Amino acid sequence: MASHRKPRTRILQSPASRRSAVGVTTAALASVSLLSQSAHAAPADKDKPSLEEVRKQVDKLYQQAGSKTQQYNAAKEKTESQRKKVDDILDDVAERTAKLNDARRALGQYAAEQYRTGGMTGTATLLLTEDPQGYFSQKQLMSRMTGRQKQAVTDFEEKQREAGEKRAEATRQLTSLSSAQRSLKQSKKDVQGKLSEARQLLSKLTAEEKARLAEIERKKRAESARKAREAAEQAREEAAERERQREDDADTPGTGDPSPDAPSTGRVDKVLAFAKAQLGKPYVWGATGPNSYDCSGFTQDAWKAAGVSLPRVTYDQVNAGTKIAKSAMQPGDLVFFYDDISHVGIYVGGGQMIHASKPGDDVKYESVDYMPFHSAVRPG
Repeated sequence: MASHRKPRTRILQSPASRRSAVGVTTAALASVSLLSQSAHAAPADKDKPSLEEVRKQVDKLYQQAGSKTQQYNAAKEKTESQRKKVDDILDDVAERTAKLNDARRALGQYAAEQYRTGGMTGTATLLLTEDPQGYFSQKQLMSRMTGRQKQAVTDFEEKQREAGEKRAEATRQLTSLSSAQRSLKQSKKDVQGKLSEARQLLSKLTAEEKARLAEIERKKRAESARKAREAAEQAREEAAERERQREDDADTPGTGDPSPDAPSTGRVDKVLAFAKAQLGKPYVWGATGPNSYDCSGFTQDAWKAAGVSLPRVTYDQVNAGTKIAKSAMQPGDLVFFYDDISHVGIYVGGGQMIHASKPGDDVKYESVDYMPFHSAVRPG
């Protein structure tokens, strides 16, 4: 019996049609693959901050660490001052206690003499009483005392009162010292916390991302330097105009006097020479030299080289001289940054300063436009 099979219809495709079909299929598979990869990658990319965000966060943390460093410096200075005061008071207490013991021995000698002669024996009781003043008020006892004995009693009373006052003061100062030490400890912890946060942020970057971040930083510095050069050029033009005006005024009697705020050239030369000699030394928070510095420790040491004593922290240094407009800054002036006055450098001219920069960086040149300007001061 013959089998009847249904004939198959063969669909013929041209080579071009087949290539087109394969291309469509490949493209479709690629699209599906990309969509799948995107679906898995999206959450991670969404959670990861951009390099610019990382840079801003790190800069903010360093600025906060700088502010906390100034708080640490202030607390440390207060602690050292308080400790010295306590040591002085304790020395005074010891000295007054010795004098009190001398006065007590003098009374003891009188008591012994009175006992041997059968005279007044109340002095011995006086040495043991908890209420000397009440005891002294007994007129009968006082009337039997000689002038020397009365003077010995008066001296004993005075020395006892002074010693008691100094002991009470020492107790208050020790309490204050303990408070300052707690504040110092907390400030140190705050600084270390901010620096640790910054390090953790940076540690999450790949080598490529760190390189790109360094390039962003380089461009930022270059832009700041460009603005500084433009500002310096403008300042030179304004200075030249002022000089021409002074020359014109010099022909008029009573004018052309030098500015009383003009800094001493010799003094400024010493400040700048010291500042330049520190270039390349590392920034270390809380450091005052000679091997490393924080920002205010650096400016304090630089002006010390010129014989001028500046306070330790930026909050006090900003009040240690004459306020100067940014456009009128001259080499040697202190330049302060940020609203909380947490950073300071030394202006060297041309829109540049030398400063102890930040953790992981050195004492170096920087544009005064690199950070938010707060004020300028000319120490005097």
